[in-house]
Amino acid sequence: MHSVLRFVGIGLTLAVLVSCGKKKEGAGGGNAQKARGPLAVDGFVVSPRSVSENIEVPGSLLPFEETPIRAEVGGRIVQLNIQEGGQVSEGTIMVKLFDKDLQAQLRKLQVQLQIKEKTEERSAELLKINGISQQDYDLSALDVENLRADIEATKISISKTEIRAPYKGTVGLRSISLGSYIAPADIITTIRQVDKLKLEFSIPEKYAKEIVKGYVVSFKVDGGDNYHKATVMATENSVDANTRTLKVRAVVNENHRELVPGVFAKVNLQLGKDDEALMVPTQSIIPTARNKQVIVLRKDSASYTVVETGIRDSAFVQILKGVKVGDTVITTGLMAIRPNIKIKITRVSRQR
Repeated sequence: MHSVLRFVGIGLTLAVLVSCGKKKEGAGGGNAQKARGPLAVDGFVVSPRSVSENIEVPGSLLPFEETPIRAEVGGRIVQLNIQEGGQVSEGTIMVKLFDKDLQAQLRKLQVQLQIKEKTEERSAELLKINGISQQDYDLSALDVENLRADIEATKISISKTEIRAPYKGTVGLRSISLGSYIAPADIITTIRQVDKLKLEFSIPEKYAKEIVKGYVVSFKVDGGDNYHKATVMATENSVDANTRTLKVRAVVNENHRELVPGVFAKVNLQLGKDDEALMVPTQSIIPTARNKQVIVLRKDSASYTVVETGIRDSAFVQILKGVKVGDTVITTGLMAIRPNIKIKITRVSRQR
């Protein structure tokens, strides 16, 4: 019995000693935490800089003008002046259709006109001496004018048998031969103006207001080695509702062997340019389920601030809303920081 009481007494004494030791240790740990003071972190001072977003979009090279050549009237080809792949000047007769019937009709009308003009001259002399009435003279003059109109209509019909080049360009492959009969629906060949080209591409709708007439873009054709320039000549008047893009058309004034109509092009654009952009290091952004935040130094405390981001590059993110010039954004120790905790900036960096 005495042995049992002795062991119980020893156990109580050890429990008291252990309890006192833990209290002392806890008290010592609290003092150590207090002794460490504010949390040491690195900061970044927000300042404005010029940024832009480089994007690459697909495009296509097109002829500046491309026209399928057709006849206005049907007829048999009596003259063919098409050199496939060759150059033609504006107004050059490419195809001549049979027109002898129209030429004969023209000569007949011209002879009739000569007779009617003589008749009108005699009627004018008789009218001066009151040999005929004014009405008779007017009928003679009307016959002359009718014949002149018929002659003009015949000449127009003859001109329709001559198919001319609408502009200087390169002729494509022909689909007709000398002596064949063609109808107005038949395509004889195609002529393209290739001394300058069109570049067609589309951009995301958020950049629609930035692409205006005169804007210069850089592009490279598929398989090409060089970059080329094109100047925007026009844009579509509305954004495509399905793709949410705006179609753009630019003119290419270069004459390079790489630039062939129909080839694929990669268009490089610098869009979203902002000369007063506020940039912060990428690692300072804290993504959450609802928004994005940064920790800003307010006096000597940490303040979580919701921000709206914009353009990104390899190391920085543009801040559209949430911070201002001169703010110090925390870049290290983000996982250890709690709202309103005391912090101390040990190293400050700035945008170069």
